[in-house]
Amino acid sequence: MLHFKDPSKLRTKKIVFEDVYCAQDSGTLEQLKELSSKRVNVESINENNSITNAIAREMSGGLTSQYEQDIQKLELYVPLLENLIQHVEVIGDHTKVIRWTSDLKIRWTSPLSSSSFFNLMGPRFFQIDKLQFELGMVLFFYGAMLREWASHVLKTDLVQSTTLFRKAAGVYHYLAHEILPSLQPALTPEAPPEASSSVSSIMSFICLAEAQIVTIMKAEEKQIAVGLLAKLHYGVVQLFDEAKNCFLKSVKECKDLSPSLMEYITCSKVVHELRSYKYMAQSLKGEGEIGNAIGVLKRVLEWNNNNSNVVGGMESWKVVIKEEIECVRDLVRKYTHENEFVWHEKIPYEDDLPLAQGRKIATCIDYHPQRWERNLALKI
Repeated sequence: MLHFKDPSKLRTKKIVFEDVYCAQDSGTLEQLKELSSKRVNVESINENNSITNAIAREMSGGLTSQYEQDIQKLELYVPLLENLIQHVEVIGDHTKVIRWTSDLKIRWTSPLSSSSFFNLMGPRFFQIDKLQFELGMVLFFYGAMLREWASHVLKTDLVQSTTLFRKAAGVYHYLAHEILPSLQPALTPEAPPEASSSVSSIMSFICLAEAQIVTIMKAEEKQIAVGLLAKLHYGVVQLFDEAKNCFLKSVKECKDLSPSLMEYITCSKVVHELRSYKYMAQSLKGEGEIGNAIGVLKRVLEWNNNNSNVVGGMESWKVVIKEEIECVRDLVRKYTHENEFVWHEKIPYEDDLPLAQGRKIATCIDYHPQRWERNLALKI
Protein backbone atom coordinates (compact mmCIF):
# COMPACT_ATOMS: atom_id res chain seq x y z
CA MET A 1 0.00 0.00 0.00
CA LEU A 2 1.27 3.48 -0.88
CA HIS A 3 1.55 5.83 2.10
CA PHE A 4 0.34 9.45 2.12
CA LYS A 5 0.89 11.02 5.53
CA ASP A 6 0.10 14.68 4.76
CA PRO A 7 -3.48 14.82 6.18
CA SER A 8 -2.19 14.03 9.70
CA LYS A 9 0.33 16.90 9.77
CA LEU A 10 -2.15 19.41 11.19
CA ARG A 11 -1.09 21.97 13.76
CA THR A 12 -2.98 24.69 15.64
CA LYS A 13 -2.49 27.77 17.80
CA LYS A 14 -3.36 27.96 21.48
CA ILE A 15 -6.93 28.70 22.60
CA VAL A 16 -7.97 29.67 26.16
CA PHE A 17 -11.76 29.51 26.38
CA GLU A 18 -12.13 31.01 29.89
CA ASP A 19 -10.22 34.14 28.81
CA VAL A 20 -12.81 34.82 26.12
CA TYR A 21 -16.21 33.44 27.16
CA CYS A 22 -17.68 35.13 30.27
CA ALA A 23 -18.89 32.55 32.76
CA GLN A 24 -21.92 33.37 34.91
CA ASP A 25 -20.97 30.97 37.71
CA SER A 26 -18.00 29.03 39.07
CA GLY A 27 -19.23 25.74 37.60
CA THR A 28 -19.23 27.17 34.08
CA LEU A 29 -15.79 28.68 34.64
CA GLU A 30 -14.40 25.30 35.69
CA GLN A 31 -15.89 23.66 32.61
CA LEU A 32 -14.34 26.28 30.33
CA LYS A 33 -10.99 25.69 32.04
CA GLU A 34 -11.37 21.94 31.52
CA LEU A 35 -12.13 22.58 27.85
CA SER A 36 -8.94 24.64 27.55
CA SER A 37 -6.97 21.94 29.34
CA LYS A 38 -8.15 19.29 26.89
CA ARG A 39 -7.39 21.72 24.03
CA VAL A 40 -3.77 22.02 25.24
CA ASN A 41 -3.38 18.26 24.74
CA VAL A 42 -4.66 18.60 21.17
CA GLU A 43 -2.21 21.46 20.58
CA SER A 44 0.66 19.19 21.67
CA ILE A 45 0.06 16.71 18.83
CA ASN A 46 2.73 17.07 16.12
CA GLU A 47 4.74 19.41 18.37
CA ASN A 48 8.18 18.56 19.71
CA ASN A 49 7.40 17.49 23.26
CA SER A 50 10.02 17.01 25.95
CA ILE A 51 8.01 14.55 28.06
CA THR A 52 9.32 11.00 28.30
CA ASN A 53 7.53 7.94 26.98
CA ALA A 54 6.90 6.81 30.55
CA ILE A 55 5.18 10.09 31.47
CA ALA A 56 3.14 10.07 28.25
CA ARG A 57 2.05 6.51 28.99
CA GLU A 58 1.04 7.42 32.55
CA MET A 59 -0.89 10.52 31.39
CA SER A 60 -2.85 8.40 28.90
CA GLY A 61 -3.80 5.71 31.39
CA GLY A 62 -1.28 3.15 30.17
CA LEU A 63 -1.51 3.53 26.38
CA THR A 64 1.86 2.64 24.84
CA SER A 65 1.27 3.68 21.23
CA GLN A 66 1.84 7.33 20.29
CA TYR A 67 -1.08 7.05 17.87
CA GLU A 68 -3.41 5.81 20.59
CA GLN A 69 -2.27 8.57 22.93
CA ASP A 70 -2.93 11.26 20.32
CA ILE A 71 -6.30 9.79 19.38
CA GLN A 72 -7.29 9.75 23.05
CA LYS A 73 -6.44 13.46 23.32
CA LEU A 74 -8.83 14.21 20.48
CA GLU A 75 -11.54 11.91 21.84
CA LEU A 76 -11.48 13.63 25.25
CA TYR A 77 -11.71 17.11 23.73
CA VAL A 78 -14.51 16.62 21.18
CA PRO A 79 -17.42 15.91 23.62
CA LEU A 80 -16.65 19.07 25.62
CA LEU A 81 -16.40 21.12 22.43
CA GLU A 82 -19.71 19.67 21.17
CA ASN A 83 -21.34 20.71 24.46
CA LEU A 84 -20.07 24.28 24.15
CA ILE A 85 -21.27 24.51 20.54
CA GLN A 86 -24.74 23.30 21.56
CA HIS A 87 -25.03 26.02 24.23
CA VAL A 88 -23.70 28.75 21.94
CA GLU A 89 -26.18 27.76 19.22
CA VAL A 90 -29.06 28.11 21.71
CA ILE A 91 -27.99 31.70 22.40
CA GLY A 92 -27.90 32.38 18.68
CA ASP A 93 -26.26 35.28 16.85
CA HIS A 94 -25.83 37.45 19.91
CA THR A 95 -23.33 40.26 19.36
CA LYS A 96 -21.26 39.33 22.40
CA VAL A 97 -21.06 35.65 21.45
CA ILE A 98 -19.97 36.52 17.92
CA ARG A 99 -17.24 38.78 19.34
CA TRP A 100 -16.15 36.13 21.85
CA THR A 101 -15.81 33.51 19.12
CA SER A 102 -13.81 35.95 17.03
CA ASP A 103 -11.54 36.67 20.01
CA LEU A 104 -10.72 32.94 20.29
CA LYS A 105 -8.68 33.29 17.08
CA ILE A 106 -9.28 29.71 15.91
CA ARG A 107 -6.27 28.98 13.71
CA TRP A 108 -5.13 25.78 11.99
CA THR A 109 -2.54 24.88 9.42
CA SER A 110 -3.52 23.12 6.19
CA PRO A 111 -1.18 20.33 5.04
CA LEU A 112 -3.50 19.81 2.04
CA SER A 113 -3.04 23.43 0.95
CA SER A 114 -0.53 23.97 -1.85
CA SER A 115 0.55 27.30 -0.34
CA SER A 116 1.72 25.49 2.80
CA PHE A 117 4.58 23.91 0.84
CA PHE A 118 6.06 27.21 -0.32
CA ASN A 119 5.95 29.28 2.87
CA LEU A 120 9.50 30.16 3.89
CA MET A 121 8.25 31.79 7.09
CA GLY A 122 6.92 28.51 8.51
CA PRO A 123 3.48 26.90 8.27
CA ARG A 124 0.61 29.16 7.28
CA PHE A 125 -2.27 29.34 9.76
CA PHE A 126 -5.84 29.85 8.56
CA GLN A 127 -8.37 31.60 10.82
CA ILE A 128 -12.16 31.21 10.58
CA ASP A 129 -14.24 32.66 13.42
CA LYS A 130 -16.70 29.78 13.74
CA LEU A 131 -16.85 27.06 16.38
CA GLN A 132 -17.93 24.70 13.58
CA PHE A 133 -14.52 25.35 11.99
CA GLU A 134 -12.84 24.22 15.22
CA LEU A 135 -15.00 21.08 15.38
CA GLY A 136 -14.46 20.35 11.69
CA MET A 137 -10.68 20.62 11.93
CA VAL A 138 -10.53 18.52 15.11
CA LEU A 139 -12.62 15.76 13.52
CA PHE A 140 -10.53 15.95 10.34
CA PHE A 141 -7.46 15.51 12.56
CA TYR A 142 -9.17 12.60 14.33
CA GLY A 143 -9.87 10.82 11.05
CA ALA A 144 -6.29 11.42 9.92
CA MET A 145 -4.85 9.97 13.13
CA LEU A 146 -7.11 6.89 12.89
CA ARG A 147 -5.83 6.44 9.34
CA GLU A 148 -2.20 6.76 10.47
CA TRP A 149 -2.75 4.23 13.25
CA ALA A 150 -4.28 1.86 10.69
CA SER A 151 -1.13 2.17 8.56
CA HIS A 152 1.06 1.62 11.63
CA VAL A 153 -0.57 -1.69 12.62
CA LEU A 154 -0.76 -2.93 9.03
CA LYS A 155 2.22 -5.26 9.41
CA THR A 156 1.02 -6.82 12.67
CA ASP A 157 -2.79 -6.94 12.60
CA LEU A 158 -4.67 -6.81 9.29
CA VAL A 159 -8.07 -7.06 10.97
CA GLN A 160 -7.42 -4.10 13.28
CA SER A 161 -5.97 -2.11 10.39
CA THR A 162 -9.11 -2.67 8.29
CA THR A 163 -11.33 -1.62 11.20
CA LEU A 164 -9.36 1.59 11.78
CA PHE A 165 -9.48 2.55 8.09
CA ARG A 166 -13.26 1.97 8.10
CA LYS A 167 -13.62 4.08 11.27
CA ALA A 168 -11.64 6.88 9.64
CA ALA A 169 -13.89 6.65 6.56
CA GLY A 170 -16.91 6.99 8.86
CA VAL A 171 -15.49 10.09 10.55
CA TYR A 172 -14.87 11.77 7.20
CA HIS A 173 -18.31 10.78 5.91
CA TYR A 174 -19.89 12.32 9.03
CA LEU A 175 -17.80 15.47 8.54
CA ALA A 176 -18.78 15.80 4.89
CA HIS A 177 -22.50 15.35 5.48
CA GLU A 178 -23.25 16.54 9.03
CA ILE A 179 -20.70 19.14 10.16
CA LEU A 180 -19.06 20.97 7.28
CA PRO A 181 -22.12 21.80 5.09
CA SER A 182 -23.24 24.47 7.59
CA LEU A 183 -19.75 26.01 7.45
CA GLN A 184 -19.59 26.31 3.64
CA PRO A 185 -21.34 29.72 3.37
CA ALA A 186 -18.61 31.23 5.59
CA LEU A 187 -15.77 29.90 3.44
CA THR A 188 -13.85 31.85 0.82
CA PRO A 189 -11.85 30.28 -2.05
CA GLU A 190 -8.75 30.86 0.12
CA ALA A 191 -10.12 28.79 3.02
CA PRO A 192 -8.19 25.64 4.04
CA PRO A 193 -9.21 22.57 1.99
CA GLU A 194 -9.79 20.59 5.21
CA ALA A 195 -12.83 22.80 5.90
CA SER A 196 -14.50 21.77 2.62
CA SER A 197 -17.15 19.04 2.55
CA SER A 198 -15.86 17.69 -0.75
CA VAL A 199 -12.33 17.20 0.62
CA SER A 200 -13.72 15.15 3.52
CA SER A 201 -15.59 13.08 0.92
CA ILE A 202 -12.28 12.52 -0.88
CA MET A 203 -10.71 11.31 2.36
CA SER A 204 -13.66 9.01 3.09
CA PHE A 205 -13.29 7.27 -0.28
CA ILE A 206 -9.52 7.04 0.17
CA CYS A 207 -9.95 5.37 3.57
CA LEU A 208 -12.48 2.92 2.13
CA ALA A 209 -10.06 2.07 -0.68
CA GLU A 210 -7.30 1.52 1.87
CA ALA A 211 -9.59 -0.66 4.00
CA GLN A 212 -10.32 -2.79 0.93
CA ILE A 213 -6.60 -3.05 0.13
CA VAL A 214 -5.97 -4.51 3.60
CA THR A 215 -8.91 -6.90 3.10
CA ILE A 216 -7.27 -8.03 -0.15
CA MET A 217 -3.99 -8.63 1.69
CA LYS A 218 -5.86 -10.94 4.05
CA ALA A 219 -7.53 -12.68 1.10
CA GLU A 220 -4.16 -13.18 -0.60
CA GLU A 221 -2.85 -14.82 2.56
CA LYS A 222 -5.74 -17.28 2.32
CA GLN A 223 -4.98 -17.83 -1.39
CA ILE A 224 -8.53 -17.23 -2.56
CA ALA A 225 -9.44 -17.49 -6.25
CA VAL A 226 -7.52 -15.13 -8.54
CA GLY A 227 -10.76 -14.16 -10.28
CA LEU A 228 -12.13 -12.73 -7.04
CA LEU A 229 -8.83 -10.99 -6.27
CA ALA A 230 -9.03 -9.30 -9.68
CA LYS A 231 -12.51 -7.96 -8.86
CA LEU A 232 -11.47 -6.79 -5.39
CA HIS A 233 -8.46 -4.91 -6.76
CA TYR A 234 -10.64 -3.30 -9.40
CA GLY A 235 -13.07 -2.35 -6.64
CA VAL A 236 -10.15 -0.38 -5.13
CA VAL A 237 -9.69 1.31 -8.53
CA GLN A 238 -13.38 2.29 -8.51
CA LEU A 239 -13.12 3.74 -4.99
CA PHE A 240 -10.12 5.84 -6.03
CA ASP A 241 -12.12 6.92 -9.09
CA GLU A 242 -14.83 8.20 -6.75
CA ALA A 243 -12.16 10.05 -4.76
CA LYS A 244 -10.87 11.51 -8.05
CA ASN A 245 -14.35 12.75 -9.00
CA CYS A 246 -14.66 14.47 -5.62
CA PHE A 247 -11.22 16.03 -6.15
CA LEU A 248 -12.29 17.50 -9.49
CA LYS A 249 -15.28 19.02 -7.72
CA SER A 250 -13.10 20.30 -4.88
CA VAL A 251 -10.67 22.23 -7.09
CA LYS A 252 -13.61 24.39 -8.20
CA GLU A 253 -14.29 25.29 -4.55
CA CYS A 254 -10.74 25.22 -3.10
CA LYS A 255 -8.29 27.24 -5.15
CA ASP A 256 -5.40 26.16 -2.92
CA LEU A 257 -5.78 22.37 -2.91
CA SER A 258 -2.43 20.57 -3.05
CA PRO A 259 -1.81 18.45 -6.18
CA SER A 260 -0.10 15.87 -3.94
CA LEU A 261 -3.51 14.51 -2.95
CA MET A 262 -4.44 13.90 -6.59
CA GLU A 263 -1.03 12.35 -7.23
CA TYR A 264 -1.63 9.88 -4.41
CA ILE A 265 -5.05 8.97 -5.82
CA THR A 266 -3.67 8.56 -9.34
CA CYS A 267 -0.64 6.48 -8.33
CA SER A 268 -2.72 4.22 -6.08
CA LYS A 269 -5.25 3.70 -8.85
CA VAL A 270 -2.48 2.70 -11.32
CA VAL A 271 -1.01 0.17 -8.87
CA HIS A 272 -4.30 -1.61 -8.26
CA GLU A 273 -5.38 -1.49 -11.90
CA LEU A 274 -2.17 -3.31 -12.80
CA ARG A 275 -2.75 -5.86 -10.02
CA SER A 276 -6.37 -6.35 -11.07
CA TYR A 277 -5.44 -7.11 -14.66
CA LYS A 278 -2.60 -9.38 -13.54
CA TYR A 279 -5.03 -11.52 -11.54
CA MET A 280 -7.62 -11.30 -14.32
CA ALA A 281 -5.09 -12.68 -16.79
CA GLN A 282 -4.22 -15.54 -14.44
CA SER A 283 -7.92 -16.36 -14.13
CA LEU A 284 -8.42 -16.28 -17.91
CA LYS A 285 -5.43 -18.54 -18.47
CA GLY A 286 -6.80 -20.96 -15.88
CA GLU A 287 -10.00 -21.10 -17.93
CA GLY A 288 -8.02 -21.91 -21.09
CA GLU A 289 -8.26 -18.39 -22.58
CA ILE A 290 -4.58 -17.56 -22.89
CA GLY A 291 -5.19 -15.30 -25.90
CA ASN A 292 -7.48 -13.09 -23.84
CA ALA A 293 -5.01 -13.25 -20.94
CA ILE A 294 -2.18 -11.92 -23.10
CA GLY A 295 -4.49 -9.34 -24.66
CA VAL A 296 -5.68 -7.80 -21.37
CA LEU A 297 -2.11 -7.64 -20.04
CA LYS A 298 -0.87 -5.86 -23.18
CA ARG A 299 -3.83 -3.48 -22.99
CA VAL A 300 -3.16 -2.38 -19.42
CA LEU A 301 0.53 -1.90 -20.26
CA GLU A 302 -0.43 0.28 -23.22
CA TRP A 303 -2.82 2.33 -21.07
CA ASN A 304 -0.07 2.84 -18.53
CA ASN A 305 2.45 3.80 -21.19
CA ASN A 306 0.06 6.36 -22.69
CA ASN A 307 -0.56 7.95 -19.27
CA SER A 308 2.98 7.74 -17.90
CA ASN A 309 3.58 11.45 -18.45
CA VAL A 310 0.70 12.48 -16.18
CA VAL A 311 1.64 10.28 -13.21
CA GLY A 312 3.64 12.25 -10.64
CA GLY A 313 4.01 11.60 -6.94
CA MET A 314 6.72 10.52 -4.55
CA GLU A 315 9.65 8.49 -5.79
CA SER A 316 8.70 5.57 -3.51
CA TRP A 317 5.28 5.44 -5.20
CA LYS A 318 6.90 5.40 -8.66
CA VAL A 319 9.13 2.51 -7.57
CA VAL A 320 6.05 0.44 -6.65
CA ILE A 321 4.42 1.24 -10.00
CA LYS A 322 7.57 0.23 -11.88
CA GLU A 323 7.68 -3.06 -9.97
CA GLU A 324 4.04 -3.79 -10.87
CA ILE A 325 4.66 -2.93 -14.53
CA GLU A 326 7.66 -5.25 -14.64
CA CYS A 327 5.59 -8.02 -13.05
CA VAL A 328 2.95 -7.64 -15.77
CA ARG A 329 5.61 -7.61 -18.48
CA ASP A 330 7.13 -10.80 -17.12
CA LEU A 331 3.70 -12.41 -17.24
CA VAL A 332 3.22 -11.29 -20.86
CA ARG A 333 6.57 -12.83 -21.83
CA LYS A 334 5.75 -16.05 -20.00
CA TYR A 335 2.26 -16.42 -21.51
CA THR A 336 3.43 -15.43 -25.00
CA HIS A 337 6.17 -18.05 -24.92
CA GLU A 338 3.73 -20.69 -23.70
CA ASN A 339 1.18 -19.72 -26.33
CA GLU A 340 3.71 -19.95 -29.16
CA PHE A 341 4.77 -23.48 -28.22
CA VAL A 342 1.55 -24.98 -26.81
CA TRP A 343 -1.73 -23.14 -27.41
CA HIS A 344 -1.26 -21.19 -30.66
CA GLU A 345 -4.20 -18.91 -29.83
CA LYS A 346 -4.75 -15.60 -31.61
CA ILE A 347 -4.74 -12.43 -29.52
CA PRO A 348 -8.20 -10.81 -29.87
CA TYR A 349 -8.59 -7.20 -30.99
CA GLU A 350 -8.90 -4.72 -28.11
CA ASP A 351 -12.64 -4.21 -28.61
CA ASP A 352 -13.14 -7.96 -28.18
CA LEU A 353 -11.18 -8.26 -24.95
CA PRO A 354 -13.03 -8.66 -21.64
CA LEU A 355 -13.16 -5.67 -19.32
CA ALA A 356 -12.29 -5.72 -15.66
CA GLN A 357 -15.16 -5.94 -13.19
CA GLY A 358 -14.99 -4.42 -9.73
CA ARG A 359 -16.36 -5.50 -6.40
CA LYS A 360 -16.43 -3.00 -3.54
CA ILE A 361 -16.84 -4.60 -0.13
CA ALA A 362 -15.37 -1.99 2.26
CA THR A 363 -17.96 0.08 4.12
CA CYS A 364 -17.78 2.92 6.63
CA ILE A 365 -18.10 2.28 10.33
CA ASP A 366 -20.51 5.05 11.27
CA TYR A 367 -19.19 7.77 13.54
CA HIS A 368 -21.53 8.62 16.43
CA PRO A 369 -20.58 11.84 18.22
CA GLN A 370 -20.50 11.86 22.00
CA ARG A 371 -21.58 14.98 23.85
CA TRP A 372 -21.08 15.47 27.56
CA GLU A 373 -24.34 17.07 28.64
CA ARG A 374 -23.29 19.80 31.06
CA ASN A 375 -25.05 23.09 31.71
CA LEU A 376 -23.07 26.18 30.76
CA ALA A 377 -24.19 29.63 31.93
CA LEU A 378 -22.59 32.36 29.84
CA LYS A 379 -22.90 35.99 30.89
CA ILE A 380 -24.47 37.89 27.99
